Amino acid sequence: MGQNSSKPPPSSTQHVFTSESPVNFSPDLINALQANPETDSTRSKDLELHIQQRVHSELVRLDAEHSKRLAELQEQISTSPDSTTESIHPDALTPDQSTSSGGVDHKAAAEGDKLRDLSRQSVQKEIDMLKEKLKRRKLKEDVVQDKGIDKAKGEVIKCLRLNDRRPLDCWREVEAFKEEVGRLEKSFLGKVMD
Repeated sequence: MGQNSSKPPPSSTQHVFTSESPVNFSPDLINALQANPETDSTRSKDLELHIQQRVHSELVRLDAEHSKRLAELQEQISTSPDSTTESIHPDALTPDQSTSSGGVDHKAAAEGDKLRDLSRQSVQKEIDMLKEKLKRRKLKEDVVQDKGIDKAKGEVIKCLRLNDRRPLDCWREVEAFKEEVGRLEKSFLGKVMD
């Protein structure tokens, strides 16, 4: 038992194919193949490096293309007049500003500055309006000062402390709290909609 190995002898795993016609290679080809230091792994590494270089060059090209397009768009935006600002404030230009005697470039620069000032002013007005609205809506203070919500919240907490093992017994208090919150939401929506 144990005297024979479980693997067949190595000579039986080799396959030898014989051709019917003789195959002859020139000695130069054989020498060139034997002298070539490239192996499959070096060829695959070279191919991988080539692919990485192509991908990198393509990414650089795309990045340059996008940067150029972005610069063009920024230039176009900065030089074009803002039509929405002009339509909102057409009378904002004074007569002496609109008929300045400077060159075309000077006029364009002056108009761009005016538009920037107008947009800055309109944004500031919007910010001030929003601040006023927020001052009018004192939601947090309304919730804190609401006695109904405070009372319902206290009842829920009290019930949950008494029934710590059976919190489902507090459903009445929870429903009362939900009703108070619903009432507060309705009053808030009424204020917001007005």
